[in-house]
Amino acid sequence: MFQSAESRYNQWVREHYRFLLRSAWALTGSRAVAEDVVQDCFTSAWKHRTQLRQHELARAWLFRIMRRSALRHLAPDTESLDDANAVHDPAAADPRTDDRLDVVSALARLAPIHREVLVLYYFDDMPTAQMADALEISPGTVLSRLARARAALRAAMAPPESAAVPARVAALRKV
Repeated sequence: MFQSAESRYNQWVREHYRFLLRSAWALTGSRAVAEDVVQDCFTSAWKHRTQLRQHELARAWLFRIMRRSALRHLAPDTESLDDANAVHDPAAADPRTDDRLDVVSALARLAPIHREVLVLYYFDDMPTAQMADALEISPGTVLSRLARARAALRAAMAPPESAAVPARVAALRKV
């Protein structure tokens, strides 16, 4: 059966849009910027689709294109993480919502190289070999970035140390 170029493109978008949008949003910190990035990604990828030799590697190939597009969008204004600092409703119905928002906020504070490996590994369930291909780095580098990214995320999610705690400890020692 023959498919038109338009139907092949639409199928491609249906298969990969959510993955790319999630990844772009995590990388940029803004849904609006992420949507622009994904549109640019699909435009560029479709234009150069003959370069994709193995269709099973399409996701990694598209991620690589999306990542470059995200970096171009962020280059002039690397501190435009407006959604990361958005105020959320504390009276949300699901108590786990605050935890999810904390993770998203913490991810937004990480360096892009740490954010992207965490997003690919945990949000998109991409194997390390595909991550290495998508990021154009070795599998060993992926693993070391994952370790550093986990440590950075742990630090970003740790509660800030209060200056009052050492004062209380000092007061107790005097007693």
